[in-house]
Amino acid sequence: MTAAAVPAVDVVIATRDRPELLRAAIAAVLGQDYAGRIGITVVFDQHEPDFSLAVDDPHRSVSVVVNDRTPGLAGARNTGILAGGAPLVAFCDDDDQWLPGKLAAQVELLQRRPEASLASCGIRVRYGSTLTERVLPQESFELADLLRSRLMELHPSTFLMRRADVVDGFGLVGENIPGSYAEDYEFLLRAARTGPVVSAPVVGAEILWHRRSYFTARWTTIDDALSWLLGQYPEFGSVPRGQARIRGQIAFARAAQGRRRAAVTESIRTVRASAREPRAYLALAVASGAVSADRVLGTLQRRGRSV
Repeated sequence: MTAAAVPAVDVVIATRDRPELLRAAIAAVLGQDYAGRIGITVVFDQHEPDFSLAVDDPHRSVSVVVNDRTPGLAGARNTGILAGGAPLVAFCDDDDQWLPGKLAAQVELLQRRPEASLASCGIRVRYGSTLTERVLPQESFELADLLRSRLMELHPSTFLMRRADVVDGFGLVGENIPGSYAEDYEFLLRAARTGPVVSAPVVGAEILWHRRSYFTARWTTIDDALSWLLGQYPEFGSVPRGQARIRGQIAFARAAQGRRRAAVTESIRTVRASAREPRAYLALAVASGAVSADRVLGTLQRRGRSV
């Protein structure tokens, strides 16, 4: 990559009460082998800011700001986006770490695919002592692909976008989603309405799954947010498999809340959309008391997956 082809990148790290993990995330971004300027904006959300993290350097800088928008992850990310000015913007969660070569590979891909709305890459999931690598088998994904499957490899800690496409195009992160849950998926769907989402075939980020992940067991929020998502994207009606996946997640969330009748009803709707959707049967198992939601979730996460 020539010197003229290395645009500056703003990296938004939204954070809340994870000081040690945050410092590791910052160090991994600053350590990228990328010739262009990298500016990190650390956005403190509902927590006192640590201004000692700031780094004043023209090539690798760190600024610290406070979320001045809607409390939560979506508002924090938008605060970070609007605080910067580089032509490219990326996200990294405060408990994840970029791996060597991640940024350079994605910038090259985004430059090679000018029609793309967003670039991602493969991930390595860490759950306890278990590591699972996930790399997508193809480079480009359309809206129908994302409706059909969430494609967990397209993780927000891998998102890289042109600032103009976000601010003046498909829009900022949605701040009206209940509890900010699945805001990354909704962001992907909205981006894919304007152009394909592309993914570099490299493992570029290590994603930490742990008990302190804020959405591990917030089942009511998950129920509300996914129900909202179905209402906002009527396109799910043309992709039965995708609709069944979302309905199956809603059914599981209701079962985990102890709402047995509601879980059974939503499981039936799931099966009607696609009888092959396993979440419907997992929800019924939890609703019947045969297994706990925590046990199902723990088993899946050890395999690098989720409900």
